[in-house]
Amino acid sequence: MDPSYGLTSRAGVVPISPRQGTVGPICRTVSDAVEVLDVIVGFDKKDKVTRTASMYIRRGGYKQFLNANGLKGKRLGLVRNPFFMFENGSVLPQVFEHHFHTLRQECPILVDRLEIANIDVIVSFSEEDAALEAEFKISLTPVRTLADVIAFNNKFSHLEKIKEYGQDILLGAKATNGINKKTLLKLARLSKNGFEKLMKEHELDALVTSRYDVISFLAVGGFPGISVPAGYDNEGIPLSICFGGIKGFEPKPIEIAYSFERATKIRKPPSFKP
Repeated sequence: MDPSYGLTSRAGVVPISPRQGTVGPICRTVSDAVEVLDVIVGFDKKDKVTRTASMYIRRGGYKQFLNANGLKGKRLGLVRNPFFMFENGSVLPQVFEHHFHTLRQECPILVDRLEIANIDVIVSFSEEDAALEAEFKISLTPVRTLADVIAFNNKFSHLEKIKEYGQDILLGAKATNGINKKTLLKLARLSKNGFEKLMKEHELDALVTSRYDVISFLAVGGFPGISVPAGYDNEGIPLSICFGGIKGFEPKPIEIAYSFERATKIRKPPSFKP
């Protein structure tokens, strides 16, 4: 679960982007995640963005929104491009069509085939990558210089598995020279005129997407998202379905994700096979 930007403190954390970074729970179930969320939300003087975001915290906590009938009365939006575009022969189209059927049975309105304005620009936005690299370089400095981290990885390349994973993000960040404020303004405008506009125009409670990589898309605007198990691919690797919402409105994605999880019961304990 990724909460709204600023809902939880990042003190002691080195985010890739202080503009987008947020701390959220990774748990077995939605109820476990919400239990943790109730503990970690709140104002922290060591992270100034929590002061403004604290206005979003719900009185009585978030456990009250663990509603088994949380899909009832909800209005969900479905954006297929690019979040439900799969390779030929993939089992994923059948998996997710089954889930769409479940959602239609559980909630009254599933608005299908919506499009987010400028979605291709946002998803493949090279300037966003450049901004993240520049911000990462700056945010890492208080802990240790980026050059020192790169040198450490090279010195202990076997332990750090540099051959397998590389450190392209670190090297790209080191090569940056400051943040282009025009890029940040452009990103904010794209987010406002894209996802946020879509949610408001169609009066949606949540956006339904596949795959966890949508979290990066939501992060541009500081929007919350919850991913829950949706199935397993041909190799047994778990798949996810994500419910994203407007900033500060965690209760709706929580209700929806919890209800979907209980209706499908897909999760199974990991096998820890190599």
